[in-house]
Amino acid sequence: MHTTQDNTTQSTSTTSAPGESQPQPLPLMAPCRQVGLDAPWRWLKLGWQDFTRALPMSLGYGVVMAIIGALITWVAWQAGSIVLAIALVAGFFFMGPAIAMGLYSISRQLEAGMEPQLMRCLREGKKHLGNELVLAFIFLVVFLIWMRAASMTHIFFPSHEAMDMQDLLLFLGVGTAIGAVFAALIFTAGAFSIPMMMDKQVDAVTAVITSVCAVLSNKKTMLLWGILIVTGILLGVATGFIGFAIFLPVIGHATWHAYREVIDASAWPSGPGLHHQNAEQKPSAVSEKGQSDGQDN
Repeated sequence: MHTTQDNTTQSTSTTSAPGESQPQPLPLMAPCRQVGLDAPWRWLKLGWQDFTRALPMSLGYGVVMAIIGALITWVAWQAGSIVLAIALVAGFFFMGPAIAMGLYSISRQLEAGMEPQLMRCLREGKKHLGNELVLAFIFLVVFLIWMRAASMTHIFFPSHEAMDMQDLLLFLGVGTAIGAVFAALIFTAGAFSIPMMMDKQVDAVTAVITSVCAVLSNKKTMLLWGILIVTGILLGVATGFIGFAIFLPVIGHATWHAYREVIDASAWPSGPGLHHQNAEQKPSAVSEKGQSDGQDN
């Protein structure tokens, strides 16, 4: 197994009393493990287990997200713009990593051997609010830029009077290509950063750099993981957003387990909210097995 590390470290200016050991400086990013192509399937399996173990909270979370997605689509449809409908729904999922913070908290509590509680999820979210807002702002800026780019693709939308399949395919192809670029940026920055901020006392910059490094170190595996996420979203759309009630929570829980298996954030102190230390010191047994079986990409 290989671990990617950066020799650059963050400077720490802490004054210690005489006789006390100086605190070790924290690295600029957390080491990341390389995992095999079987890892995404393992994450989904663990995500499904968390979904069933915390069924009321997970399903309720999914239902709320499904309703929001349906309302966004309905509003855009009433506005008479298919471009706006596609942009708003896609933008909703651009913010997916931040929206799923409650699911990460549920999985974190389950891993610590605790019964998940909604108020604990809210308290954890509140304590991480500063870094969460920084990352959410970055995602929002990317989304607004993408919205602008999406509106410009409207020139490729065929007129109703002279609509043919070739023109429609051109419009969908251009829009998909542009959306894929922005989606890749969000996915790379948010794949592991928000779970890491939920789990450890770490700043947004360190979390994002760690996430980018981990994705680039596991290109094939993360490409498969991204395909599986997109497939779940498409299945949700195909079922009239009803499938989101299941697919989104499972993906959210699975993302937590992906973070625990890929990122070694043991150098950072644990985040607030949990007093059970076992889960903070090591990943679950299934994740450990995945790490020992990981392979280079």
